[in-house]
Amino acid sequence: MNIRNIAIIAHVDHGKTTLVDGFLKQSKTFRDNETEMSEVLIMDSSAQEKERGITILAKNTAIKYQDTKINIIDTPGHSDFGGEVERTLNMAEGAILLIDAKEGPMPQTKFVLKKALEMGLKIIVVINKIDKLNADIPATINQTYDLFLELAKKDSDLDFPIYFSIGREGKVWGKLPSDKNQKADLTPIFDAIIKYIPAPEKNDNAPLKILVSALDRDNFMGKYAIGKISSGIAQTGMSVSAVNQSGIIETGKIEKILIMAGLKKSAVPDAHSGDIVAIAGLKNVSIGDTIADVENPMALPSIAIEEPTLSISVYANTSPLAGKEGKFVTARQLGERIQKELETNVSMKLESAPNGEFVLYGRGELHLSVFIENLRREGYELQVGKPKVVTKEIDEKIYEPIEELTIDVAPEYANSIIGEVNRRRGIFLGQKENSDSSVRLTFEISTRGTLGLRNVLLTVSKGTATMNTLFLRFDQAGSIIPKTRNGALVAFKNGKAVAYGLNIAQQRGTIFIPPATLIYEGMIVGLHSRENDIEVNVAKEKQLTNMRASGSDASIILTPPTIMSLEQCIDFLEDDELLEVTPKNLRLRKKILDNQKRIKAKKHSGL
Repeated sequence: MNIRNIAIIAHVDHGKTTLVDGFLKQSKTFRDNETEMSEVLIMDSSAQEKERGITILAKNTAIKYQDTKINIIDTPGHSDFGGEVERTLNMAEGAILLIDAKEGPMPQTKFVLKKALEMGLKIIVVINKIDKLNADIPATINQTYDLFLELAKKDSDLDFPIYFSIGREGKVWGKLPSDKNQKADLTPIFDAIIKYIPAPEKNDNAPLKILVSALDRDNFMGKYAIGKISSGIAQTGMSVSAVNQSGIIETGKIEKILIMAGLKKSAVPDAHSGDIVAIAGLKNVSIGDTIADVENPMALPSIAIEEPTLSISVYANTSPLAGKEGKFVTARQLGERIQKELETNVSMKLESAPNGEFVLYGRGELHLSVFIENLRREGYELQVGKPKVVTKEIDEKIYEPIEELTIDVAPEYANSIIGEVNRRRGIFLGQKENSDSSVRLTFEISTRGTLGLRNVLLTVSKGTATMNTLFLRFDQAGSIIPKTRNGALVAFKNGKAVAYGLNIAQQRGTIFIPPATLIYEGMIVGLHSRENDIEVNVAKEKQLTNMRASGSDASIILTPPTIMSLEQCIDFLEDDELLEVTPKNLRLRKKILDNQKRIKAKKHSGL
């Protein structure tokens, strides 16, 4: 059978997973009565992917079109999950680059296209969402050509076809239609895949080589290594070696070979060069290793993954409420779960400290917070500290990561946002008007300057600003960024929050908790209206002196508390603070809970 291996790449929310939905449905991968025919975002299978509306993990599926099997790799669009893109593009010979007709090429569009061209993939461009209000298709096409001119590695990279689509309706055209309501389907893009994407090189007679690009597991066979067969034939029962750049890791037999058919895996006795397969039988194989013929154990070039830019400290929960809401509460259990994550999350690194601290390194706040949210949902209790930027020392000088920052916002908020980014030592590069009358502001800024920025932008713009970043380079570290957050309202008594105490506290700032919340000394219950921390007694009840006074609490009017998400809580943190994460609650707290000890620690540090 003929084979085509393609990746779907794009900026976040430009329609990748929706297009894959259309591929699966139109190719009759499912029967008409199967539930998938009525679902959307079929490939986004995890709870967080469905809730956030983004792809987090790269996944592959397969469809049949005429006499060709098309293996499809759906990749994430957010820059924090770039490692997923990097490790899976090597399985493809071509890519479909989706670009939103209204937004045009965005930061992650540039990142994924750059990676695809570096790997020599043939590109098909699809201008998606052409039915959008304010879609500016001519401008999007011009910007796309400019992007290719900037990134092309060779002349042939500039020879790419352009198609036009309404992905959610399953419509694609080879030319821009005059009537977008006319009948159409995905046939033009299927034909384009056959026409433009080269078939994988057939090399069945050479020794077996499979570069492992992903891992999976089940309760029956254990670990599966997923990758494209670069050469040779894989057969059940065949002796193979797992090899990395240093040599042989282990030797074993192929116990099972699985190939994709729609969303299901089916066992086959053998698979040939060009096939994407899942191999069971090797317990110690890792992403980037090569599964090779035991007689010729040579490693393929490993997958190059860009370095982490952020770190975050994770600890077992030590708060006064520890152990009351989770199933897994010890440092040992937390460490074992992190080690398991490192097997498949190739962009994440770990350093352990003797004091029980686990330092996780990742590609960004979202990358790290998604893992922390997974831990929470699995029943773990933990504490996390403020994210820190990963720096390098070169010739006795400190270098830090620099990012391109783009912010789309209504014009009336532009000056406020420029001022806020400038405070964080960002360099304003310019602005342009979008087709919907909003403006796109572009900056260069250190990753250090972006920490906590998203919350501030949402406040300044009344929730309307959208922010995107793209890693550019490491540059010599700049000057200290002034503190941008006010102090905290800190509880100084254990107990339960009551309306009277909260009413007094809300006169000092913004409250984060509702009445009846369990609190403890050192827990952060709000944001002070001034720069300094202040202690408050939100458990304080009104002294009852007579019947009239005892009923007066009914007249207390509390402002609804500001409830923050996990990412917002992490953004909020300062160096002397932690976030307590449990399956039921997020609690901000000081590292040192006792007020007197905190004061002594501040004096000792000279603050």
